[in-house]
Amino acid sequence: MPELPDVEVFTRNLNSLFAGKQLLQVKIVNGQKLKAKPEAFAKALNGKTLKKIYRSGKEMRFEFTGGQLLGLHLMLTGDIFLLENEKERPSTIAAFYFKDGTGLVLTDRMKNAHITLDPVDKDGVDAISPELNFKYLKKALARKTTIKKLLTDQNVIRGIGNGYSDEILWEARISPYSVAAAIPDNKIKELAQIIKKVLKKETEKIYKNFTGKINDEVKSFLQIHTKGKTKSPTGAPIIIDQKGLMKTYYTKEQVLYK
Repeated sequence: MPELPDVEVFTRNLNSLFAGKQLLQVKIVNGQKLKAKPEAFAKALNGKTLKKIYRSGKEMRFEFTGGQLLGLHLMLTGDIFLLENEKERPSTIAAFYFKDGTGLVLTDRMKNAHITLDPVDKDGVDAISPELNFKYLKKALARKTTIKKLLTDQNVIRGIGNGYSDEILWEARISPYSVAAAIPDNKIKELAQIIKKVLKKETEKIYKNFTGKINDEVKSFLQIHTKGKTKSPTGAPIIIDQKGLMKTYYTKEQVLYK
């Protein structure tokens, strides 16, 4: 699932391409898992001008004139493509046709990606928001759950998933299996800074090196959570722990607080 850095890059590039354009039609191709009916999307969006596209956590927001907001969540296997020759791609969920002849297609072979009218954010603060500070994190960590589980809980912090939680925790030298409530204050202060540092740094790397990117996650820059490396930047062997479909990457450099 694309996390904050990838989604931030997608929305920047999509905004530069489509902001200010009038939407002629939104066409729902596979709406089985959508909460609103196709007619509701058409009534709310057709003929409206797209004011801007921005990120909210791991999701996208399309703001139209008249105050209408559309949420888009790629989930695990969703993708966005530019509409080419007015042909929809296989596994299309929805297609957006603009007045100037351009368009977008949302696809997902698993059919889980979705769009939502008037989306409501999860309760967590955005991971790069000023609100994510020591005070907020100290209160959020006062529970007996693992730090990795807490970092990936969108009702605590929005934008971080499996991959970047591993990156952040390695940078902070905190074991992903540490009990959140056992982490000392000095490490919580450090963690609040590292979360933003890692996410912002990776966002700029992707944006700079993948011009115009609007789909597919970039893992090549990651230090720990990547198949291409067996050791951390400091030479420690990378341990991969798989539970179900989730893989956790870490090293023995990271302190286990319990």
